[in-house]
Amino acid sequence: MATNSGRGNTINASEGPSKVGEGAPPPVAAGVKDAVKEAAGQSDGPGVHAQGQDAGAAPTAAPKVKTEKELEKERKKAEKAAKFEQKKAQQAAANASAKTKDKKPKAPKAEEEVLPPYVEETPAGEKKRLRSLDDPQLKAYNPVAVESAWYEWWEKSGFFKPEFTPDGKVKEEGSFVIVIPPPNVTGALHMGHALGNSLQDVMIRWNRMHGKTTLWLPGCDHAGISTQSVVENMLWRRQGKTRHDLGRKKFVETVWEWKEDYHKRINNAQRKMGGSTDWSREAFTMDKNLSAAVTETFVKLHEEGTIYRANRLVNWCTQLNTALSNLEVDNKELTGRTLLDVPGYDKKVEFGIIVHFKYPIEGSNETIEVATTRPETMLGDSGIAVHPQDERYKHLVGKKAVHPFIKDRLMPIVADDYVDKEFGTGAVKITPAHDPNDFALGQRHNLEFINILTDDGFMNGNAGPYKGQKRFDVRYAIQADLKERGLYVDKKDNPMKVPLCSKSKDVIEPIMKPQWWMRMKDLAAEAIKVVKDGQIKIKPESAEKSYYRWMEDINDWCLSRQLWWGHQCPVYFAKVEGEEGDQAEDTLWFSGRTEEEAQAKAEKALPGKKFTLERDEDVLDTWFSSGLWPFSTLGWPNKTHDLQTLYPTSVLETGWDILFFWIARMIMLGLKMVGEIPFREVYCHSLVRDSEGRKMSKSLGNVIDPLDVISGIPLEQLHEKLALGNLHPSEVEKAKKYQKTAFPDGIPQCGADALRFCMVNYTTGGGDINFDIKVMHGYRKFCNKIYQATKYVLGKLDNDFVPQKTGKLTGKESLAEKWILHKMNTAVKEINEAIPQREFNKSTLAAYQYWYNHLCDVYIENSKALIQDGTDDEKRSAIDTLYTVLDNALKLIHPFMPFLTEELWQRLPRRPGDETPSIMLARYPTYDAELDSPAAEAAYELVLGCSKGVRSLMAEYALKDEAKVFVQTYDETAHETAVEQVQSIKSLSGKGVTNIEVLSASDARPAGCVAFPVSSAAAVFLHVKGRVDIDEEIAKAGKKLDKTRAAIAKQSKIVNDPNYQQKVAADVLDADRRKLTDLESEATGFEGTIKQFEALKLE
Repeated sequence: MATNSGRGNTINASEGPSKVGEGAPPPVAAGVKDAVKEAAGQSDGPGVHAQGQDAGAAPTAAPKVKTEKELEKERKKAEKAAKFEQKKAQQAAANASAKTKDKKPKAPKAEEEVLPPYVEETPAGEKKRLRSLDDPQLKAYNPVAVESAWYEWWEKSGFFKPEFTPDGKVKEEGSFVIVIPPPNVTGALHMGHALGNSLQDVMIRWNRMHGKTTLWLPGCDHAGISTQSVVENMLWRRQGKTRHDLGRKKFVETVWEWKEDYHKRINNAQRKMGGSTDWSREAFTMDKNLSAAVTETFVKLHEEGTIYRANRLVNWCTQLNTALSNLEVDNKELTGRTLLDVPGYDKKVEFGIIVHFKYPIEGSNETIEVATTRPETMLGDSGIAVHPQDERYKHLVGKKAVHPFIKDRLMPIVADDYVDKEFGTGAVKITPAHDPNDFALGQRHNLEFINILTDDGFMNGNAGPYKGQKRFDVRYAIQADLKERGLYVDKKDNPMKVPLCSKSKDVIEPIMKPQWWMRMKDLAAEAIKVVKDGQIKIKPESAEKSYYRWMEDINDWCLSRQLWWGHQCPVYFAKVEGEEGDQAEDTLWFSGRTEEEAQAKAEKALPGKKFTLERDEDVLDTWFSSGLWPFSTLGWPNKTHDLQTLYPTSVLETGWDILFFWIARMIMLGLKMVGEIPFREVYCHSLVRDSEGRKMSKSLGNVIDPLDVISGIPLEQLHEKLALGNLHPSEVEKAKKYQKTAFPDGIPQCGADALRFCMVNYTTGGGDINFDIKVMHGYRKFCNKIYQATKYVLGKLDNDFVPQKTGKLTGKESLAEKWILHKMNTAVKEINEAIPQREFNKSTLAAYQYWYNHLCDVYIENSKALIQDGTDDEKRSAIDTLYTVLDNALKLIHPFMPFLTEELWQRLPRRPGDETPSIMLARYPTYDAELDSPAAEAAYELVLGCSKGVRSLMAEYALKDEAKVFVQTYDETAHETAVEQVQSIKSLSGKGVTNIEVLSASDARPAGCVAFPVSSAAAVFLHVKGRVDIDEEIAKAGKKLDKTRAAIAKQSKIVNDPNYQQKVAADVLDADRRKLTDLESEATGFEGTIKQFEALKLE
């Protein structure tokens, strides 16, 4: 492992071992994000391990990601170094030109060897055959090589299956079950799926390693509307055919074929991401058992009247030809006149206006003025309403208005309190069949319900002369015809909401349709109760508030969809001979698990009558089957072992955007059908947006395929993938433009482990996530750090090395060992607290800090001295500790990085008696009070601080050898530590230090020295008399003193502010006071340095 041993520099650290608390994994905050990006570009420098760079990546070393404070320090230090180098350059100017003439130009660096594609030699499903780490594919971190073969072995070995006791019960440690939110079967996984899958697998793997019976159940959703839309578009583009050309049976067969292809792709992506789902239990919402669950639910709820038939207004999409629930409609806010694109129209259509016009009154010359935001709907008007107390219209109530375009249509003028007489003209046109508000008015006043639209958005026969025209063409034609008849008054801007289909972006039309509905009020009341009682916890709190808000104002659920792909409604209409039955009424509909059951019900209800049964052609809303997911996947309605032992499930982890679509409905249906809650906890993750904060959309080109992040992809291939989708050519060009900006060089190969760790780290429980590929690629560097550090440790273990039977203390540990074991124990505690609290970001911070700042940057580096120069007992103890802290480090981070940790852990020797086959089945580390040693932590950090101070001073004053150093301590504990650890301080300070002397607080400040204040407990001094420019150093120390005094003034103001003292916690205030004390000590040190330099001038 190549390090700058002259300065005792740690692995890839620019200023030696990090002070505790400094350095953090790259969080989402912009400042540190920049640090990761900068670090990701580092290509050289001290601390790069032997074997060099990260295979397959740009030739860069694993970056140390620093805090903004550290970056600022380094910047200033770099400025000083630059000035010093400039001065040296000026002094050597006379000789420079002569030397330059003799110098030969440097040979360009040889390009890094490009590795051939990795070929796995392990037969599929067998345990991976580990190659030597000297293999060219493994000399550096190569995610392709590392991730190969492991998943197939895990799956074939049954490691993903839940383990039960011999008598079939869950293990003593308990159970932990997650049902995966099923992705749409004809879709593709995106970064939102990667986020959810990463979080779920972290929880599953962590609980499995804690010994629980765990199950992560995979599956897909048939996604009725989305799937049918995708396949219909494909049919039209490829064959110029519609589903009607194929017929229902052939079309459904085509969808099943399409489904199989996409289904495999989705499952392949899940496997590539390392998800430990039990594939033997994989579910699909149209599987035999899940379909049986749908039928059972519908029939039971129909029998009891919870599901009923009604002819009501529905949200109709003319593009998809189906009804939609309110949740599938997006309301676009308009502030005024706006032209919008509408599917099926070449020109944009006008919205955000209100048109005023007049209706003639029958038998008079009077007119009555009304207004509408949808002029075409006047063709369906069947009445006019005014307020009963409006004096302007009292004389007209009871009379009729004449429709100007529909022959013989007279419209009653009615009085209703619903009308606001102060708004507009105080007269309201009524279109009962095309407006939710007018629907109620029409019922109250027994008005005619006139549907003017066909299912595909054309005017029907009720529209008179406009029959056959497109609805929004009629919008303009009506206004022209009103003007021609002198009935047009005005058109004004009007703020409004335009309802759009979330799938097709078509403008929704309210249309009367007989449909199946579910009563929701009673179901919702029970679902609210279990959350308020704490039986189900919804996190974060904002999601819980949204849940209550929606559930308390819930409407009945429209279940029918006019599709061919999905669960056909298990209900039959009885056509009675000699009778004209109304399909809008419930009385002649009979549900059944089979047609025979429906026949029996009909015969009982219609004794002595002849009839035939016709099954409803509609299918059920996709979310109906999805609402049964937690228990139908476990075997319900059958009483299976899984259902009896693993239900209710533990956690439902999903995006907050489907809180109402899915989560609420699962709770309601679970309580109703099974009698128990479906899960005990709901965790709603944030939405993943692009780096500019925009929602990811195919039309924007910013949807990222996780497989492209794992494997990397050139820009040209990103463009090619756009052409394979369903985008319009104009949208393809728009998407390409974004891709060129966001990924000018394509997407770099990151690997699955970096992808997972990054996504988990993004999860703070706060707002949406702005995804940046550069940040993720920074985490590949972290994987390389882990890889190289483990290789180093493996190199220190002899072939015959056998670890101790346990990782318990032996009593022979050095201070450095006690320190790293304490840090390991702290990380164990923090992660084991963070994951069950769903503080995912905190868990990654703890893992990252332990690996990077403590294990790699400090202990692995500093153990060299013990291993090389210690006694046999010291060497053995240092190696045993090295094994323990690395073994636990790999286990700690395994739930986040399963592939890398398995690859490395399998290369470590096992403790005697340990035959655990895989790291995923190893016991997760737990907190051990014996390893807790705050005293060792404080003592060793004094050692680290002193050695860092020495190296910093030597670098600042350009002293490379024969350095004489003093450590002055200011309290008894620090003095004892410094005396005991003086050899450690010396070895960690670098080879240039010839002598270190420890001084007590009572000793005089050493003459001829510059100071580095370590803390309020100690300072280090470097003897520089005769080796530096004194006047220049006085000026430099003066500037530092001025800056420190300013910092003291600022910190003092904070600490002494009474309001601040009341607001912050006691530990925060204590930390601020310690910072002030350290600053004051720093200032004293600079003052002493100036005095000392001034005294040196007088000598």
